[in-house]
Amino acid sequence: MTKHKADSSWNIAVASRSFSRHPMLREELLSLYPKAIFNDEGLSLKDESLVTFLKGMDAAVLALEPVTEAVLSQLPSLKTISKFGVGFDKIDIAALINRDIHLGWTGGVNKRSVTELALCMMISLIRNIDQSSRDVRAGKWMILPGKQLSNHTIGVIGCGHIGKDLIPILKTLGCKVLVHDIRDYSEFYQEHSVTPVSMKELLSQSDVITLHVPLNKTTTNIISAERIALMKDGAILINTARGGLVDEEALSTALISGKLSGAAFDAFAIEPPVSSNLLKLNNFMSTPHIGGSAAEAILSMGRAAIKGLAQNQLPEKGVFPQ
Repeated sequence: MTKHKADSSWNIAVASRSFSRHPMLREELLSLYPKAIFNDEGLSLKDESLVTFLKGMDAAVLALEPVTEAVLSQLPSLKTISKFGVGFDKIDIAALINRDIHLGWTGGVNKRSVTELALCMMISLIRNIDQSSRDVRAGKWMILPGKQLSNHTIGVIGCGHIGKDLIPILKTLGCKVLVHDIRDYSEFYQEHSVTPVSMKELLSQSDVITLHVPLNKTTTNIISAERIALMKDGAILINTARGGLVDEEALSTALISGKLSGAAFDAFAIEPPVSSNLLKLNNFMSTPHIGGSAAEAILSMGRAAIKGLAQNQLPEKGVFPQ
């Protein structure tokens, strides 16, 4: 039992736009917390606009809104933040600890949604589906043969909730899977006949590389120009994790030169990526951060966020969240 367990008297604000426009989630939240308010204007809330929206609130349901020390310092009544989604790179965890603000967070609630998007991107690029679709719309009827994903080597960087969900599917398709993670998941590797390797080995041996790690100081630009140089010629890079994991200019150069044959992003360092050179390239495909946005995932994330208002804890570095 946490001392920050919400009750029906609490003032709760839902900043997440997806949650706010979901009728079932609204109904379920209001049945427990009748004073809850929602972001009905669909605003992108940050800094002072986020402070204004959360003023006087006991708890907040947040998605991608940046939670900084400057924001929290202006919200003395805030006791709990419950996360709609799984990424916590936009939350200043140290500030939560210092201010005794609890966090409701459940890992892996959108894993299948992200897994399926990663698979979709892999197949689209290796089969030239995205390019073929654009060609047909432009009046070009030309066969771009492509390859099967089966029997290729897939490098999975990060073996958390999504990595563990994705790997068995890749194995079922007949792919050889290499994995790199800073944690030891030896039981999982053995169960699924997966080979853990160094980052260098994974980059040099994989036909397709897919990223499934959080964004933090150790993973920022984890795919740098130097690491792109280690990749197989003609390899494909998939990022359905977080913007900032890849040096986007170095990737653009590699795609233009043909060093890499294709790449696909669901997340960018700056969103929306209006000035990114990647968007001009035919061998690059993108989606607007929809990895966890399948209808089923939205419902699961919303219910986890509702649960997190009552079941939460003070963050602990290296323990929760992770």
